[in-house]
Order: sequence, then structure tokens, then C-alpha cells
Amino acid sequence: MSSSQKMEATSVRSIAGQIFFYGLFIAFIGVFSRWPSYQALAPDRALVKLSFSHHGKPVSDCHQTSAAELAKLPPNMRAPVRCPRERSPVTVELDVDGALAYRHVALPSGISRDGAASVYHRLEVPAGQHRLQVRLADDARVSGFAHVRDATVTLAPTQILVIDFDSAKGGITLQ
Repeated sequence: MSSSQKMEATSVRSIAGQIFFYGLFIAFIGVFSRWPSYQALAPDRALVKLSFSHHGKPVSDCHQTSAAELAKLPPNMRAPVRCPRERSPVTVELDVDGALAYRHVALPSGISRDGAASVYHRLEVPAGQHRLQVRLADDARVSGFAHVRDATVTLAPTQILVIDFDSAKGGITLQ
């Protein structure tokens, strides 16, 4: 066998090997694209998502800076009114059919704790009618919940209900 014949035989085997392994790879992708089947929710279940990002109220009131305090400060820091940057943590509670299903205290983000507090929670419930009560507290200076939403909802199988907080729309929203 000459060297050119050996190169042709090697080339044919190389191409055949590549075709075989590409076919194997395609079969692998094809099988796992259909199996195992994925189902996000059981057919008789619904999903309640509690998801929002909200800035709590400042942790304390602004205060008027006195003339003596202003004199001690460098000229570029002489603000007549000093307000805290830190925000209150946001406390949220969710009751489903009269039972507490979720309670969370979300701390404000950022180094100075002056950012928004974010909450995300998924809760699977049986499809059907449910009484939901959502409570939100966003001011550390006031006890109790400033925002409360009580609603009765009927959830269809595999339906997703999103609970959000939008101050422009009046507070806690159900979508």
C-alpha cells in the first residue's frame, strides 16, 4: 500500500468517525429534548408569587442643623437639614385561607442600607377559591402594618397569581 493510499484510508476513516460521533451527539440532544417531560405545575395546582422591590421609609426624621454644628463642618458639608440615608427594613406576611404561609423581613440593599428591599417567594396552592391577606410594613418608626390587602381569589389549574407592591397603584396589587 502506498503512502497516498494510506492517507486516503485514514481520511475516509476520519470522516466516517466524525459522522458517527456527530450522529451520536444529535441523537443525544434529540432524546433529552423530549425526555424526561417537564411540567411546571401539577394539573390541579396553582402558583402564587410574591415578588416586589420597595424602598422602605427612612429610619429616622430629618433634623435641622444648628449654627454651632454647621460651623464645625467643612464648607462643602454645611447642609442646613440632615437626613439619614438608611432605610427601614420591609416586613411582609402572607396568609392563605387564614393560616400564615410566609413571613419575611427584607433588609435594604446597599452599603449604607439606602437601597430597595427585594422579596421573591413562590407558593403552590390547590386550584380553587382562596382567601389571601397580604400585610406589608415599611417604616421602622411605626408599629404595625401600613399596607394591608385582603382578597378572595379563584385560581384556575396552572394559573399564576403575582402579588406586587406599587405605590402608584395604591399599594399591594394582585395580577
